[in-house]
Amino acid sequence: MTSTTRKTPYRQGIVDSSPFILVIIPFASLFGVLAAEAGLSVIETMAFSIVVIAGAAQFTALQLMQENAPTVIVLISALAVNLRMAMYSASLTPYIGSAPLWQRALCAYLTVDQSYVVGVSKFEREPDMTVPQRVAYFLGAVTPIVPLWYLFTYIGAVLGAQIPQSWALDFAIPITFLAMIAPMFRTAAHVVAALVAVIVSLLAAGVPYSLGLMIAGIAGMMAGAQTELWLERKGLAK
Repeated sequence: MTSTTRKTPYRQGIVDSSPFILVIIPFASLFGVLAAEAGLSVIETMAFSIVVIAGAAQFTALQLMQENAPTVIVLISALAVNLRMAMYSASLTPYIGSAPLWQRALCAYLTVDQSYVVGVSKFEREPDMTVPQRVAYFLGAVTPIVPLWYLFTYIGAVLGAQIPQSWALDFAIPITFLAMIAPMFRTAAHVVAALVAVIVSLLAAGVPYSLGLMIAGIAGMMAGAQTELWLERKGLAK
């Protein structure tokens, strides 16, 4: 029996998501620094991270706040970026939807990009896992992520401008999302959605208040859905 098979689902989730520690630390620190530079207090910054707990939406809202965008634009943009969480929830429902309410509520709060990617990949590879095992694995996958997100958001907010620009913490943002999306390119629909989103985001870069990202996201989802429908009609979809 290997050491991997001896691990409980919770411990295996921790192991499988641990590589994200390398990027979540600078990612959270950068948000704390930028929030402090934008004039948010430490308490406001921590409340932002604890309540929203979605890095992409937080950075989007913070950038728009710095651009003095109307409050309604800030809210709509942050909600649009976080629409992916609704899709994550729908994707997770067949796997953990029958868990007790309190477990589903906890998993809903702790659904972040990293826990979703690691969790769904595991559930698809091992369809025989029981619901309690899936919940345990999912909670294990988020264990190295969320506490560090809180901690280093706080450290970034406290240190603020004391962190040298030469550290270039912003490298963590693209690396984090590249690490998450690469394993998800399993079908032609995924690839088309990503390519269309990238192209449209570049073409719409001049749209005010970063709304070009929303347009690109919608275009990517539509392109991916249409590609999947086309493949199904042709009998090519898996």
